Amino acid sequence: MLKLFIGNKNYSSWSMRPWVLLRQAGIPFEEVMVRFDSLEAGSRFKRTMADVSPAGKVPVLVDGDLVVWDTLAIAEYLAERHPERHLWPRGTRARAHARSVCAEMHAGFAALRGHCPMNIEAALPQVGAQVWREQAAVRDDVERLVAMWSGLLADHGGPLLFGEFSIADAYFAPVCMRLRTYALPVPEAITRYVERVCALPAVQAWIEDALAEQDFVPFDEPYRTGR
Repeated sequence: MLKLFIGNKNYSSWSMRPWVLLRQAGIPFEEVMVRFDSLEAGSRFKRTMADVSPAGKVPVLVDGDLVVWDTLAIAEYLAERHPERHLWPRGTRARAHARSVCAEMHAGFAALRGHCPMNIEAALPQVGAQVWREQAAVRDDVERLVAMWSGLLADHGGPLLFGEFSIADAYFAPVCMRLRTYALPVPEAITRYVERVCALPAVQAWIEDALAEQDFVPFDEPYRTGR
């Protein structure tokens, strides 16, 4: 059986993507959660992950003696291994577009990721309002997301970015978490898309597990000193 190594569900946005993809697609896998204690060399997290992957980070997918690290590589591997699940959209043009937006997410939106780290169990609207006022780069990132999502939903008729659930929706699920936690202002149509993503069974399951962790990792909590 596939084995997926992940970090804390409350914080680990990159772990969320392949976990939601596997769960929503109905692909069996074993979850191995490696708690964040520190990202410093010699920490328990780093020692554990160094034994699994040369990158020493999560997520990591293990399939027998094959180790696949990096979220996008994992998504591509799963799509090749399970073509019957249609993890990428069915049309050639749509697949190219989906790969493009996932790659953009993978490499971009640094301001949104940096100023609004994923924290599912927190409600930080005041922080979000301050970030929105002070960080033009965050406003630019959200403007790009709104334009991207609006165009995809219009082109493919919804309810998800490419009509049916795909890697793209799993890829942007952590962004939906950020928009909710920080109450960043977006149009109603985008709010409805966020609600549809949050209603996906796999996303609901991830959120429930994140809330159940009852954990506090200081380096992942720049805006709080405790839960």
